Amino acid sequence: MTAVTAALPARPARPRHLAGTGALLRLALRRDRLLIPAWVLALGLSVAGMGASFEAVYDTAAQRAGLAASMNHNGSMRALYGPVFSDSVGGLVAWRMAGFGAVLAAVMSLLLVVRHTREEEETGRQELLSAAMVGRRAPLTAALLTALLANVLLAALIAGGSVLSGRPAAGSLALGLALGGTGALFAALAAVAAQLTESARLAKGLTGAVLGLAFAVRAAGDAATAGAGSPLTWVSPIGWSENLRPYAGERWWILLLFLAATALAASAAYALTARRDLGMSFLPARPGPAVAPRSLSGPFGLAWRLQRTTLLGWTGGFLGAGALFGGIAKGAADLVGGNQQTREIVERMGGQQGLTEAFLATMTGLLGMVAALHAAGAVLRLRGEETGERAEPVLAGAVGRLRWAGSHLALAYGGTVVILAAGGLALGLTYGLSVDDPGGQLGPVLAAALSQVPAVWTLTGLAVLVFGLLPKATPAVWALVGGCLALGWLGPSLKLPAWAMNLSPYSHLPKLPGADATAAPFLWLLALSVLFAAVGLVGVRRRDIG
Repeated sequence: MTAVTAALPARPARPRHLAGTGALLRLALRRDRLLIPAWVLALGLSVAGMGASFEAVYDTAAQRAGLAASMNHNGSMRALYGPVFSDSVGGLVAWRMAGFGAVLAAVMSLLLVVRHTREEEETGRQELLSAAMVGRRAPLTAALLTALLANVLLAALIAGGSVLSGRPAAGSLALGLALGGTGALFAALAAVAAQLTESARLAKGLTGAVLGLAFAVRAAGDAATAGAGSPLTWVSPIGWSENLRPYAGERWWILLLFLAATALAASAAYALTARRDLGMSFLPARPGPAVAPRSLSGPFGLAWRLQRTTLLGWTGGFLGAGALFGGIAKGAADLVGGNQQTREIVERMGGQQGLTEAFLATMTGLLGMVAALHAAGAVLRLRGEETGERAEPVLAGAVGRLRWAGSHLALAYGGTVVILAAGGLALGLTYGLSVDDPGGQLGPVLAAALSQVPAVWTLTGLAVLVFGLLPKATPAVWALVGGCLALGWLGPSLKLPAWAMNLSPYSHLPKLPGADATAAPFLWLLALSVLFAAVGLVGVRRRDIG
């Protein structure tokens, strides 16, 4: 029997360091069974909605050519969206989505990878899993495969949806691969960051900083040259996405850049994970002082310590966005040109008080909708502290539940005011300087930005309500915020009915600056915010922690 067994060909053994990869992949996909479809569908439907919008608004070749010419001759618009390579409907969709869609795909990917690598180590779950038959590289491999699958689904949905909409197959595939390739690359970069840092928050922040730098470098390059040929554009992966040129003579060889960069980053991540102990990092945090500062003697000081970096990052981002929007506001009439349908869309988004004021109102509304993402994240930090078992030691002392929750909510509500004020100041100041009237424009634009606060607070109150009553459903908060963002950004161009637009609290605010304003909508939204938050806090006080 022994001789017969020895004569049989041996089954190739799975590499020891990859043992358990399949089980971890199935676990990751089960945990993300809602998150991945939500991201993929949101991005895919955004591309589809953008195509339908362009078809409805610019229904003739002459109108599309005029739009492309005006965009390419405006350095600020090139910095924001990139150049237009084709005046077809597909080319315009690629112009709007190749940059921003790539950024969103990168955010999706970095969140997935960090969640299944560094976050698992930080919470101690990975140590339990590694005690079983799990190889050293299996968690990283499963995380990268999860992100890769999400990006493949995204690319397939974009390509398939565009083809079904009647656009050329080659350009549709190129657009899908541009977004999916960018997502895969930043998944690998997030894997590197997860090895370098000792916390999931730092890993996300580091990868997000690289993403922000890539977008800024691409914007600088596109602002300098009209054909995306600047060396700065070629340095950035976001620039690769637009230089793939979907629907405009596709440059398929650029996919090799994505492939090579992704393979290089993934190889670096594997090399780093083989050289560190579980739970350790290559960039450990500096040892703190022997005695804690007085600011950490209460729950608010702890909440500020945990959330200050995020708040400062959002503030800086809003300053940059406000400055960019203010720089292009003066040329709003030139950008719209004589296209009546575009004028109507801008007026539906920003009001009937004049094209420039409508554009400013649109931009302040966009800042308000994006600010809700910060507020939701600040509220959901409570859930992270709870599930990470860091809330129990705080609550075991003299700190009550309401004081603990209130410390984070103060930053959520107050942080909204800070970042909107930063965006409004930058927007009003840059626009005022462009029209030689900074003193006269700063006040109205700042007030318009701050007028978005009640709508953001309403969504913040909804987040508190979900956290307090249905803590396991907190990921649905992102769907609520994303739905309001989609309604505000795509609803006017798609001519959605009034009842659908009124689902968003932003639709009930006056279109400032320029429009007539009454106190009623602000008071109603503030009352709803207080009601939602109060009910949510009652739930926090009554339910079990964890």
